[in-house]
Amino acid sequence: MTALLTDHYELTMISAALKDGTASRRCVFEVFARRLPSGRRYGVVAGTGRLVDLVRDLRFTGAEVDHLRGSGVVDDETAAWLSAYRFTGDIEGYAEGELFFPGSPILTVTGTFAECVLLETLVLSVLNHDSAIAAAAARMVTAARGRAVIEMGSRRTHEEAAVAAARAAYLAGFEYTSNLEAGFRYGIPTAGTAAHAFTLLHDDEPAAFASQVQALGKDTTLLVDTYDISQGIRNAIAVAGPELRAVRLDSGDLSVLAQQSRDLLNSLGATETKIIVSGDLDEYAIAALAAEPVDMYGAGTAVVVGSGAPTAGLVYKLVEVDGRPVVKRSENKATVGGLKTAVRRHKPTGTAIEEIVVSKGTPEPQLGDRLLQRPYVVAGEPADLPTLAESRAHLRQCLISIPWEGLKLSAGDPAIPVTVIPAS
Repeated sequence: MTALLTDHYELTMISAALKDGTASRRCVFEVFARRLPSGRRYGVVAGTGRLVDLVRDLRFTGAEVDHLRGSGVVDDETAAWLSAYRFTGDIEGYAEGELFFPGSPILTVTGTFAECVLLETLVLSVLNHDSAIAAAAARMVTAARGRAVIEMGSRRTHEEAAVAAARAAYLAGFEYTSNLEAGFRYGIPTAGTAAHAFTLLHDDEPAAFASQVQALGKDTTLLVDTYDISQGIRNAIAVAGPELRAVRLDSGDLSVLAQQSRDLLNSLGATETKIIVSGDLDEYAIAALAAEPVDMYGAGTAVVVGSGAPTAGLVYKLVEVDGRPVVKRSENKATVGGLKTAVRRHKPTGTAIEEIVVSKGTPEPQLGDRLLQRPYVVAGEPADLPTLAESRAHLRQCLISIPWEGLKLSAGDPAIPVTVIPAS
């Protein structure tokens, strides 16, 4: 990763702070959302594992520093500082897969002003993207009601964003991704069928199906809607037999077609052949198919664009300088000063009822409280992190813990309230 994936103004501030002597002041920055995207009742923390690796490896090469100096972005003093840059501070925050709400301090970065402010753009670009994808994907998983969902949005976004989106969707409960780099990089199970182009390549549909079955066996999925769906299903079973693993529908009124396809498959003896549907599915479309005989969903565009909320709305704000809380008082953008500690409060049954956030101190402990923050980086060195599978399981438990109203797809208040207690 190039260290230049940042904003010019980060280096403007560092240059000025180096000159006036404030660059080395001990500071605390926090990441939080002032509000959730419209219609959402919870957010999902995602991307922190990726972020830790990026922070660990963040270095300015000689060529990058020369470019900054030559273009007048930095002076010699700042160029020398960038050449030696290593993050030596601390990062803690909510676990990946944790739910968050307005005011939740999901990430805390502590260190010198210069080393922390340099991370702002990187932190926000990673967390805003991945958390938006994870929240949308979690809603789709809830809507699927236990049926598997495949992430297949690589062709609808930037090539690197596609890999990050696949990771975030898997974290949120998707079973597979179509993206092979995500499979290689993160160990996510991959799956794929075939495109209409493969059918059109052959002289007729049975020839295309026979080719695919010959290459891959009967444990494959045949795309049956290139021409006529009913005839496509008949051709698929004629070629592969009733042992065919699955057929895929990618167009039309999926609610009607799923039922018709199931009836036809059953009549052909293919009672175990699964039905996979795809085609611009979001959480609402998936929910609308809940009563239909669909076995698996393929979601693409809606996943990689956050299903209408492509950013989580997270901000990165300075809240403490040399142990002193600092407060921004701008209209509609005020902050609460001080390093914060957060707990999730639960009923004896395990249902979450409130999040308590305290500046300068810790909340008065109560039975059922769960601390939300954990170390990610200590003195510049990454801490032991949960695996992606563990984070995925953590999100599953978090979604079980919130009141059932919080899982509704309709607009409403955040699933639980957040009470922020400022420093006295």
